[in-house]
Amino acid sequence: MTGEIVNSGQSNGSSVQPASVEKMEERGQWSNKIEFVLSVAGSIIGLGNMWRFPYLCYKNGGGAFLIPYLIFLFTCGVPVFFLEVALGQFTSEGGITCWRKISPLFEGLGYGTQVIVTLLNFYYIVVLAWGIFYLYFSFSWDLPWSSCNNTWNTANCVEFQRRNSSASQTFYINTTSPVIEFWEISSGLDHMGSLNWDLALCLLVAWIMCYFCIWKGVKSTGKVVYFTATFPYVMLIVLLIRGLTLPGAAIGIQFYLYPDLGRLADPQVWMDAGTQIFFSYAICLGSLTALGSYNKYNNNCYRDCLALCFLNSGTSFVAGFAIFSILGFMAFEQNVPISEVAESGPGLAFIAYPRAVTMMPFSPLWATLFFIMIVFLGLDSQFVCVESLVTAIVDMYPAVFRRKNRREIFLAFVVLVSFFMGLIMLMEGGMYVFQLFDYYAASGMCLLFMSIFETVCIAWAYGADRFYDNIEDMIGYRPGPYIKYCWLFLTPATCIGTFAFSLIKYTPLKYNNEYVYPWWGYVIGWLLALSSMICIPLWMVYKLSTTQGTLRERVQLLITPSDDLPKTKREQEKLLVIFAPEDVVSQNGYLPVSEADSNL
Repeated sequence: MTGEIVNSGQSNGSSVQPASVEKMEERGQWSNKIEFVLSVAGSIIGLGNMWRFPYLCYKNGGGAFLIPYLIFLFTCGVPVFFLEVALGQFTSEGGITCWRKISPLFEGLGYGTQVIVTLLNFYYIVVLAWGIFYLYFSFSWDLPWSSCNNTWNTANCVEFQRRNSSASQTFYINTTSPVIEFWEISSGLDHMGSLNWDLALCLLVAWIMCYFCIWKGVKSTGKVVYFTATFPYVMLIVLLIRGLTLPGAAIGIQFYLYPDLGRLADPQVWMDAGTQIFFSYAICLGSLTALGSYNKYNNNCYRDCLALCFLNSGTSFVAGFAIFSILGFMAFEQNVPISEVAESGPGLAFIAYPRAVTMMPFSPLWATLFFIMIVFLGLDSQFVCVESLVTAIVDMYPAVFRRKNRREIFLAFVVLVSFFMGLIMLMEGGMYVFQLFDYYAASGMCLLFMSIFETVCIAWAYGADRFYDNIEDMIGYRPGPYIKYCWLFLTPATCIGTFAFSLIKYTPLKYNNEYVYPWWGYVIGWLLALSSMICIPLWMVYKLSTTQGTLRERVQLLITPSDDLPKTKREQEKLLVIFAPEDVVSQNGYLPVSEADSNL
């Protein structure tokens, strides 16, 4: 009996191989730590670092914004990031079954996160399609969005007037620029227009790339990330050097970082800082849990998480210099305030930046480098999201999907459905649909809601000390108590406060701060937001109503973790004391069984 009590998460060289070890080997593991680190880096370092963080700094007090940002980083970002990676490594399960094993009452958390991931898969990859589209047109000497001489341009098109232009500065009413007309957007959500077949082809290319990056699981993902996670840094450094050498760059950097401490009195600044942490760290999506589940049991995930968190925030900070130096150049060339050229989100990548590169010497070169960076930043974030969903479903039904080619077939099905859903956002009015998904489906409100229940489940239902014991068993030591107290108090309190504030201060989405959506557009948006959050209470009600016993007995049963979780050394020793024969006890110095029972 004693020979069977082995830590199922560790490979100890014994001839006895428990079923859980064999199952974990069937799932696959990272070949080395570098593959894991690069995969997580590719997942968390994405477009939000380039087009959201710099703008939020400028908008919310420059350098002063770093104060609430760092507070949220250390009270929410790092603790929840570490929680999810450690949970995946400990359970060796995907984003749904990990919660089932920890506490069946909270399994709805897994379903909620995967609903968010599913919606992300529908719309996030559309950015890659746009990037590929612009990249294709960048391979020409004259960028098509730099002039009004194209077939799609209207009579209202007016080309840019540069500071050193000899043309007189004339201002027109009801005019558009060539970069906006190249973007092709309809007048509203109720005028969807026709499908852009060129963009549809680009979306197909993006999904094909994504499929073959992960079709063999960690065997293919682990190799692809060597390129997809590192190449954007090369592009970022090149663009940073180029941006800092442009005239007007200092103006942009000043607007980016000049501290306005008075802005800290505005609660919206704190709200923006909190939501940015959740966006940029990919927490509460299940992807970190999925990536961590492919780690070896004794990997030092604590050290990895700290390094990755600082890498992510550092990348965001440096990206701000690259972006705002170029926006400063743009404002200088057009002789306008930087507030008129600074944008966030897709408007930065596909309107403001393309307009800026048309003013540079060798503009096709800089356009090409920029859109290559956009494609690779989005690609690894995208295929990790898809991998998270596939891992979660495969782990739920291993007998069905862990057979020859079935995982690949299921992955193809996910890709095909997501592709057809994405086509809606490639119509002339598709940007309005895209913004609905971006604002509601994966909103900070949804992620905050998930984070509250994640920390409550681990710290209070499962037990923070027990989870610290599991972490100690994995990495060989207990992390400092700060993160444990974050799980218990700081993180849930901060998330509850921010969530409440986001509801109180809710403002309906406006496209480009001007276009007001029709009432049914906002209904769709709220349905997207509620589709994930409703999973948690619905699952709790379902499990409590279908479990036998009194309410207290049902709750106690449903917060009891699974028996097949890896056992810590302390738990193994207790089991050995209980089940060991008396002769083994006497030889090894254990207490007699009856005395052991009285002490447990």
